[in-house]
Amino acid sequence: MVITVLVVDDQEMVRAGFSALLDAQPDIEVVGQAGDGAQAVELAAELTPDVILMDVRMPVLDGLAATQRILADSTPGQPPRVVMLTTFDLDDYVYAALRAGASGFLLKHSTPDELAAAVRVVAAGDALLAPSVTRRLVEDFARAQPVVSATPVGLTPRETDVLRLVARGLSNRQIADELVLAEQTVKTHVSNILTKLDLRDRAQAVVYAYEAGVVIPGPRH
Repeated sequence: MVITVLVVDDQEMVRAGFSALLDAQPDIEVVGQAGDGAQAVELAAELTPDVILMDVRMPVLDGLAATQRILADSTPGQPPRVVMLTTFDLDDYVYAALRAGASGFLLKHSTPDELAAAVRVVAAGDALLAPSVTRRLVEDFARAQPVVSATPVGLTPRETDVLRLVARGLSNRQIADELVLAEQTVKTHVSNILTKLDLRDRAQAVVYAYEAGVVIPGPRH
């Protein structure tokens, strides 16, 4: 199954470069390019791509506002997966985009393999949380958020344990090793967590975990 992608960046060379790299993949097709957020909103509605690579800072309409509009206007149950592109490790726009429903972010100097892998990861329904900069970003901005509750309503103790490890950026396999569980069991727990907390994906689960006080920001959790 081919993954369709919309590339959004105000620099033409960046758009062309990313598009060429992705089009070279047998399972990825770039169906459109946009030079600003307003154009991205129009093309997203017209082309309904699986994944959108969205620059953060652009003229006319920035990436955050564009992401909010695209996800708000998308067909219920079938939203595109948005990956924010940034040149900065820590960027408040990216954090806000995660809260708005973006599935993660990628640094512009990532390798071609990392770029293609990012598209595949979010297209599969996962969040792009592996880079340690993502955890640093979420921690940095979550420090200023009020603690609501350390025990999410409706989650079992085991699901709470899994949520804490998701917030640390661990994969399902790593969580399984940590808790001595089958990987499929962890996957089921994650699915239950997202359903019970009405979250879009793991990216929103990470933000929720920090903001709700399930995980306290710091070097170790």
